[in-house]
Amino acid sequence: MLVDHHCHLDFPEFAADLDGVVARAKAAGVGTLVTISTRIRKFDQVRAVAERFPDVYCSVGTHPHNADEELDIPASEIIRLAQHPKVVAVGEAGLDYHYKNGTPAAQAQGFRTHIAAARETGLPLEIHTRDADADTLAILEEQHAKGAFPAVLHCYTGGRELAMRAVDLGLYVSFSGVISFKKTEALQEIARDVPLDRILVETDAPFLAPVPYRGKTNEPAFVVHTAATLARIRGISEADVARATTENFFRLYTKARPPVAAEPAAS
Repeated sequence: MLVDHHCHLDFPEFAADLDGVVARAKAAGVGTLVTISTRIRKFDQVRAVAERFPDVYCSVGTHPHNADEELDIPASEIIRLAQHPKVVAVGEAGLDYHYKNGTPAAQAQGFRTHIAAARETGLPLEIHTRDADADTLAILEEQHAKGAFPAVLHCYTGGRELAMRAVDLGLYVSFSGVISFKKTEALQEIARDVPLDRILVETDAPFLAPVPYRGKTNEPAFVVHTAATLARIRGISEADVARATTENFFRLYTKARPPVAAEPAAS
C-alpha cells in the first residue's frame, strides 16, 4: 500500500470525475489520500471531499500564495477547524519566492501562525517552500526553539542543507514526481540520502505528474511512479519504499487510520 499525503481533490481539474480519481487510486494500491487546503475560507469544500470518501482525509490552512488574503485568521481558528475528525494536518503554509503571489512578510506571518496551530494540535504542518531555503530554515529553527512541532517539507525541491537540517529538527521530507524529471540529479541525491524513516511520497495532484505522465493532469494513482523512482534512486525494492513511506505516514499523521480491508464475499 502507498499513501498520497498531498493532493488537491477539490480543484476543478477533478470535478467531473472525482469518484473515478479516487477509485483509480485504490486500484493502484494507494489506500489513503489527504486533500490539502489552500484557503481557510474555502475549507468547507476540502472538508466535503474528505467526508465523501472513507479513506480520504484533509488539512486546514492557507497556501503562501494566498497569505495576504487570510492574515486576519488566527491560529485559534485553525485549531478549532482542526478538531473535525477528517482533519489530519495543518496547512499548506510556508514561503514561496518563485512567484510574486503573497508578500514575503505575509507569508512569514502566516507560516508562524500555522506552526503555532501545528504545535498546539499535534497535527503535522504541510510546509510549502520554494526558492526560500534560507528564510524557511531560519523560521523553522526560530520556532523549534520555542517548542517542537510535527511537520513535513512537501514536494521538496530545495537544497541539501534545508532538507538535512529539517530532519535534524525532527521533520519529514516528501518527494513528488519531480524526482522522475530529467536534470534533477541534485534533488535525486537528496532523495537518496534523507533517512528512509523520514521520507514520504506524494503527487501534489493535479500538478507535476511523474514520468511517464509528465505534462498531463496528475492524479493520486500516479504516486506509484514516484515511489518506483525513489526505489531506483535508493537501490531498494518498491515494496520497501511502500512499506517505509506508509509506516512513516501513519507515524506522523496520528489521526489517520489505515484502511479497513474489505470483508470477503459470502460463499
